[in-house]
Amino acid sequence: MAFGTAQKLELAGLVARAEAAALARRLARGPARPGWTLRTELVAAGVRAVVMASKRRGVHWLREAQAAFPAPSKAARRVRFEPVAANGVPAVWCLPPGPPPRRTIVYLHGGGYVIGSPHTHRDLLARLALGARARVLGVDYRLAPEHRFPAAHEDCLAATRFALAEAGDPAACALAGDSAGAALAVATLCGLRDAGEPLPAAAALLCPRSDPHAAGGSMDANADVDFGDRELLLGWIDAYAPGDAGRDPRVALLRADLSGLPPLLVQAGGAEILLDQIEAFVARARAAGVEVRYQLSPHLFHDWQLQAELLPEGARAVDEVAAFLVERLAA
Repeated sequence: MAFGTAQKLELAGLVARAEAAALARRLARGPARPGWTLRTELVAAGVRAVVMASKRRGVHWLREAQAAFPAPSKAARRVRFEPVAANGVPAVWCLPPGPPPRRTIVYLHGGGYVIGSPHTHRDLLARLALGARARVLGVDYRLAPEHRFPAAHEDCLAATRFALAEAGDPAACALAGDSAGAALAVATLCGLRDAGEPLPAAAALLCPRSDPHAAGGSMDANADVDFGDRELLLGWIDAYAPGDAGRDPRVALLRADLSGLPPLLVQAGGAEILLDQIEAFVARARAAGVEVRYQLSPHLFHDWQLQAELLPEGARAVDEVAAFLVERLAA
């Protein structure tokens, strides 16, 4: 059920309290991470408060919280969104002004396989469409716990095949995704490769979730400032891929054969709990002979790119993604 007025007020109060506490800590002890502006600190605190509250209230509450307060986006007002069935998978085309461009980007949203949609990522879709002068296919793949592994993987593979056919030339097509969506992008590339099908020309991976059961290191060191903690992530992966399914190479990328993949752009934040596993993935991909451009933003939290409307650091990161894709895709 959608949030009513009371639920929206409660959610706004939750965020306001978290931001007030962050401000008080900053005034007493300085920024939580070096280089954080006040705005960065408040955004990080608000996101963390809402996501961590879902540990008690559940993923359905978190979905409604996202819907109640969609991310602001001036860029989304400059593009056109058109729903489409991508080989039977619900999706949306995000189209820049003018004739539909030849460049095609398939975007797979993050959210731990349990939350998110093209709508929650509409600012990022719009920025990529405008920055790369491309049509962007946002895939509304099935979510857990209603749909378990490999449902999301099957949807992403089917939608990518649709986009490749629409593009007419794999050299004009790329994949992109954040967090679990980035993991889905890698699994989709591997699925196409294993089927002997043409691969997109490149992929951009924003904060890819590569090791669902990771422990220690950055998982502990950054848990006080990032969006969640290990307990939260374990609950999400158990909702989608419980038991041995969570160790399948399509989910646990550090077990995957990465050979033969196209050039990758990988972005990570130095203050995110996934940092260690992202860097392990980069090393594994390079060892498999994959060309990887790795961009580390030393003090930023997980998926800061989704806050591009609020944070200049987010806007710069998305611009770098767009530039990489323009460089790699046929015009």
